[in-house]
Amino acid sequence: MQFQRLKLVGFKSFVDAAEVQIESGLTGVVGPNGCGKSNLVEALRWVMGENSYKNMRASGMDDVIFSGSGNRPARNTAEVGLYLD
Repeated sequence: MQFQRLKLVGFKSFVDAAEVQIESGLTGVVGPNGCGKSNLVEALRWVMGENSYKNMRASGMDDVIFSGSGNRPARNTAEVGLYLD
């Protein structure tokens, strides 16, 4: 079994749909502080069954849903899809 891609909508900082391709070998995620790199790992853990909000750096399970910003309204749901081969 291999991970193919990770799709996120409304999960933490990913308000819009985002898709990350996971290629064979080593896949790295690079970006500045605060861009959501660790949120990708947490989304992967969540979709695989993690249910402890403490292990996902949250104060409650509602914190995994995008809570809004100055320019964007909050979302009501979060969705993470993991595609396998």
